[in-house]
Amino acid sequence: MRGASCCIRPIRVTHALKSSPAREFSRIPGAHDAPWPAGYNPASFPAHRHTSMDMILLFKSLIMGIVEGLTEFLPISSTGHLILTGDLLNFLDKEKRDVFEIFIQFGAMLAVVWEYRAKIGQTLAGAGRAGRERNLLINVAAAFIPAAAMGFLFNNMIKAALFKPVPVALAFIVGGLVILWAEKRQHTVTVETVDDLSLLDAIKVGLCQCFALIPGTSRSGATIIGGLFLGLSRKAATEFSFFLAIPTLSAASLYSLWKMRHALETQDIGIFAVGFLASMVSAFFAVRALLKFISSHTFIAFAWYRIAFGVIVLLTAWRGWVDWTV
Repeated sequence: MRGASCCIRPIRVTHALKSSPAREFSRIPGAHDAPWPAGYNPASFPAHRHTSMDMILLFKSLIMGIVEGLTEFLPISSTGHLILTGDLLNFLDKEKRDVFEIFIQFGAMLAVVWEYRAKIGQTLAGAGRAGRERNLLINVAAAFIPAAAMGFLFNNMIKAALFKPVPVALAFIVGGLVILWAEKRQHTVTVETVDDLSLLDAIKVGLCQCFALIPGTSRSGATIIGGLFLGLSRKAATEFSFFLAIPTLSAASLYSLWKMRHALETQDIGIFAVGFLASMVSAFFAVRALLKFISSHTFIAFAWYRIAFGVIVLLTAWRGWVDWTV
């Protein structure tokens, strides 16, 4: 009987290994007393699976962060690109992905803070006295309020109806056509720098930012192109859009994190951190590149990019080449 017993145990161990992971193996009576077959250690399998899965998620998080950083301050819609990229990558569940996408915008915003640290420091230092520094702060605050109020009231409704690839693609195309229209019309500059911006013009730019609540429209596109319609120079419109991004993206990130805190877990820290850092670094280079670009170019190239990208998404959805979540 001792010989029979010795033969039975390895058979049960091998069967357990083939049919179930270590947790199931541990439930087999007497399994822990049996010798391990050569080369097998069930406890290692879950660890390998988790490690592999973690690396894939971190890589996807890196891609999402780069996409956010490169597109946040260009008039091509970072939200639209994130929705499409996240859908293609099948990145996280929708609830957690929404929080992730808004949180990494905070990283992109920090790139603007760093790039304009001297101007921001000077503005804050002069906030206590009348002058252009205080005026800039008032203008940014006034421009921030309309979109903040609209977002608070209608954000859930907009997300439910429009945060999908096909509506985003349509917004890409419409936004591209608006940019072409803005660039084809005569542009008379009445505001040369952000310091020349009036309170009324700032409020108007803030109202333009409300269009950015529609995914695919682009927050920077709405404020920059809206600024051109209002007579701002390309540099003034772009820089004011950058400054307006600071309270807008900060408030959106903090509010979203607080509201969706129940969906977050400690294991998400690494994923969020990688996306945050990738967004900040890539946004830093994107901001500098855009400032250099607008000094000698129009926004027409961005318009055609938007139109082409939107058409491609619609074509792939119509032909069934990509299984978009429509």
